[in-house]
Amino acid sequence: MTTTHHKTHITGLPTVGIPVSDQGRALAFYTDTLGFEMRRDAPFDGGRWIEVAPPGAATSIALIHAHEGEPLGIDTGIRLTSRNAESDHAGLLEAGVDADAEIMRMGDFVPPMFAFRDPDGNRLVILEQP
Repeated sequence: MTTTHHKTHITGLPTVGIPVSDQGRALAFYTDTLGFEMRRDAPFDGGRWIEVAPPGAATSIALIHAHEGEPLGIDTGIRLTSRNAESDHAGLLEAGVDADAEIMRMGDFVPPMFAFRDPDGNRLVILEQP
């Protein structure tokens, strides 16, 4: 029996989605608190399609309105990079963001990192990369 291997034509990862209960509140958090830029805000399926991203980033985050019964407060698996995790950690805590109390430090081979949660409790991680 011959096995055929099929490869896709996937070429990128332009956008990841995060479920949010209030797109306006989420947009304010990601732009005003985190400093992301709004890349797109367009009518979509009776609502809005909103994309935000760190300035210059190739991948954006879509703030997707969660429909009734869809989970909020998920671990998104999203890792954001920062040149200074300690400064960002202090700034987010000062702004009242739900962030880990301490920065995780695991030796020389793992960069300093911490998690924070958006207003819906969705978890993201910031890790330092110079």
